[in-house]
Amino acid sequence: MVFLSTVHSESGEIPQLPHDAPNRPPRIISWNITLKCPLHCSHCYVDAGEREGDDVLSTQEAFSVIDQIRRTGSPIVVLSGGEPLARDDLCDIARYGTEKGLRMVIGTSGYLLDRRMAGLLLDAGIRAAAISIDSADPEVHDTLRGMPGSWERAVQAVDHCREAGIGVQINMTAVRPSLEEIEGVVVLGKDRGVRDFQVFFPVPTGRAAGSSPLPPREYEAVIRQVLLLHRDGDVNLRPTCAPQFRRIADEAGISNPAWGRGCIAGITYCRIYANGDVTPCPYLPVRVGNVREMPFDEIWTSSPVLAALRDPARLTGKCGRCGYAPVCGGCRARAYRGPEMVSPRWCDGLERPDTAAGDIFGEDPWCPYVPGGEV
Repeated sequence: MVFLSTVHSESGEIPQLPHDAPNRPPRIISWNITLKCPLHCSHCYVDAGEREGDDVLSTQEAFSVIDQIRRTGSPIVVLSGGEPLARDDLCDIARYGTEKGLRMVIGTSGYLLDRRMAGLLLDAGIRAAAISIDSADPEVHDTLRGMPGSWERAVQAVDHCREAGIGVQINMTAVRPSLEEIEGVVVLGKDRGVRDFQVFFPVPTGRAAGSSPLPPREYEAVIRQVLLLHRDGDVNLRPTCAPQFRRIADEAGISNPAWGRGCIAGITYCRIYANGDVTPCPYLPVRVGNVREMPFDEIWTSSPVLAALRDPARLTGKCGRCGYAPVCGGCRARAYRGPEMVSPRWCDGLERPDTAAGDIFGEDPWCPYVPGGEV
């Protein structure tokens, strides 16, 4: 099970961005259907909490959005949050999407996912769940999640989904990444029959806006270690929000057809916020439209910002000169924030394109690679 879209070359050469990328339908959509959550994660990019956000799409509006999405094709729709299980009509939304021919999955902390809920999700058409486990150490996980007992519930949620016949992917947020921490989560998952993992290297935003990430070269070293360790393994592991992993893998002679392009923001992927705003990705706070003002399918095909993101010729700086641009693309969210990784708090985490403060097409300041030079 892989949630992210795939673009690969069996020849082993660096694949090019498809010529018809501007007209391609979305392959995956992340949808923050709620901003309510029982946890208090230190790295939450939407600053979710106990109260629901203002102006969240209603059940009937959610049904309408699903109809709009379906007109673009049949992408994977990730119902996320906040905590999607905190929304009473989650199964209604999932069932409606399933009946319309979409592949409905969830991204959850697992905190509210007991055996009964796993059965309800399966009945509603949910066939896959991405469950967040940030460490094999319960204390470390619970500290990051701000709730005692959250690790135990997440692990139980994995078991409940597996027993119900729901595919499981473990999502790990590597706040202070190390090979030992990442491998601990992989071993934990493998012991429970999980073979799909995404390791998120988060962009400092939302509740993590003031965090101090490791220097880029240290991240690069961890990514290389992880890829080398699992190059011939029996798990599918994909670093996320670190598109340069495709270059690192290529340098090490590692390929995986399930990986896809490093950064797919606006190309085959986007985010729908709880109030209907659409952004290229959850970490890139540029509003390209709102489903209450324009149907999603029209936003996807007519947004100037999305069209520009699908044109690799728009990249500037090192990313614009880099031979890995078609397969990597650089993190557009980090480029937007610039070298200092400044992350002020936007209203609802969003910003209109005509007031955008950053350069979406600039070089990724988190990548130390110099085209034609040394890392």
